[in-house]
Amino acid sequence: MESKRQQKVGRQIQKDLGEIFQKDAQHITSGSFVTITAVRVTPDLGIARAYLSFLPDKNKNFLLETIRENTKFLRQKLADRVRHQLRIVPHLQFYIDDTAEYAAKMDLLFSDLVIPPASPDDDEESN
Repeated sequence: MESKRQQKVGRQIQKDLGEIFQKDAQHITSGSFVTITAVRVTPDLGIARAYLSFLPDKNKNFLLETIRENTKFLRQKLADRVRHQLRIVPHLQFYIDDTAEYAAKMDLLFSDLVIPPASPDDDEESN
């Protein structure tokens, strides 16, 4: 369970990273649209784990590696934005957010389920 401070810092980092990817880091993403879906901050505010999704998502592993290689640049840009709000700029860790894929997989599994209709005998026994 995250504290209110962790949640607040996470939301601020999420907002700022989104702007950084849109304005300052287009050369890193090579034209792909990057969305920061969530940011989780450790209790000491020293590490921020950012979960990313990409459109188009053809080379998402390559994009993630490119972003990880440029973490120092991204952290510096983040420091320029949050230097008055945070004493220490957290170290950034980037991960692929796969919740959309997981949800699609679960929908597919549920759509393939065959649930037989309840027989009239079952209804009488339950009453």
